[in-house]
Formats: sequence, structure tokens, C-alpha cells
Amino acid sequence: MTSITRFRDFWPYYLQEHARPGTRALHYLGTSLVIALAAAVPLTGHWWLAAALPLAGYGFAWAAHGLVEKNRPATFRYPLWSLCADFVMWQRFLTGHMKHDLARAGVLPDGTVDPARRITA
Repeated sequence: MTSITRFRDFWPYYLQEHARPGTRALHYLGTSLVIALAAAVPLTGHWWLAAALPLAGYGFAWAAHGLVEKNRPATFRYPLWSLCADFVMWQRFLTGHMKHDLARAGVLPDGTVDPARRITA
């Protein structure tokens, strides 16, 4: 097991850890909810909603890893990069770039990873 030291090297690893479409869908849902809650807090003045931010983001993501991807979230080893990558993945999905990024990372259309390109970190 190697340690990743740059985000550009982490990104393909992160995508491989999110190979299944269901995993990504639950991440998109959680990230969208986080953004909606973050916007709602100052608009409504209900500051207690901020307490739901980690639950919304990590709840959907960790459920996805446990129930769909069946792997350990990268958050436990790379917490800040994983948080950033969640938002990058959401943005890349919204702009239509995820298919290209997944292919570059060795994620196959069936939601598996090309064994020859598997990154272990």
C-alpha cells in the first residue's frame, strides 16, 4: 500500500473507489443536500440546520460505500482530499465530464475497475 501525496494522483484513486453508478448517485444526492442546507441556513436563519451538514454528506456517502460499493470510504485515510473530491465529482457530473474522468481512471462502463490500472493506496 502506497501513500498518495498529490490531489491529481488521488483523483483517479477516488474515482476507482466510486466505480459503481449507485455509489456516485448517493454521493451526488448527499452533496446536493449539503449545498441546499448550506444555502438554507443563512436564508432561513435556522442555524441549527448546520448540524445536519455532516450527517447529510457523510450519511449518504458512507451508506453508498457500505451498501453499494462494499468498500471502506477514502475519507478515513484521506479526509480533506475526499471532501474536496466529493465536490469535484459533483461538479464534474453536473457539467457532463464524469464519463471521461472515469474512463481515464480505468473505471469500466460496467462499474468495475480495469485490474491492470487498479490503484492501491
